[in-house]
Amino acid sequence: MNAHVSHGGWPVLVLNADFRPLSYYPLSLWSWQDAIKAVFLDRVNIVEHYDRAVHSPSFEIQLPSVVSLKSFVKPSTHPAFTRFNVFLRDRFSCQYCGAPEDLTFDHIMPRSKGGQTTWENVVAACSPCNLRKGNMTPQQARMFPKQAPFAPTVHQLHRNGRLFPPNYLHDSWLDYLYWDTELDP
Repeated sequence: MNAHVSHGGWPVLVLNADFRPLSYYPLSLWSWQDAIKAVFLDRVNIVEHYDRAVHSPSFEIQLPSVVSLKSFVKPSTHPAFTRFNVFLRDRFSCQYCGAPEDLTFDHIMPRSKGGQTTWENVVAACSPCNLRKGNMTPQQARMFPKQAPFAPTVHQLHRNGRLFPPNYLHDSWLDYLYWDTELDP
């Protein structure tokens, strides 16, 4: 349900029924068209709106900027094992050299040596490091990941996602983002 919306596209922040974002990274956003459709289908409440309206010959509505679902969606407790989630767990950096560019993933124990494609055996790696390590074990290559791979919780992925704020945050969203983070004294 996350739409890729451009800065000028009037994106809408989607909150769960408890007023927490459905997802932090990627931030749970819908297009304004999807949000208006959900309003008419009585699936969401408008919490905040833009100072802009759309209208038909017989109807006008201000564009929502924040909506909340009317029904609570239980968050998943076990994140899916995806390339994106591996990168997010590893904070979008190569686990060998720290580079943030040209990321792929590496099997710590190569598949040819019995390694499996699991949370505990895969790390983010830049292409040069991945090529250098090749089909060797960490001991053979003398390349060891900065952090041992692990199966993250949804909370850990959300925490890491907060480190990478989206390119665009509308002022009306700020009261609903990161409200569960620790406050400065």
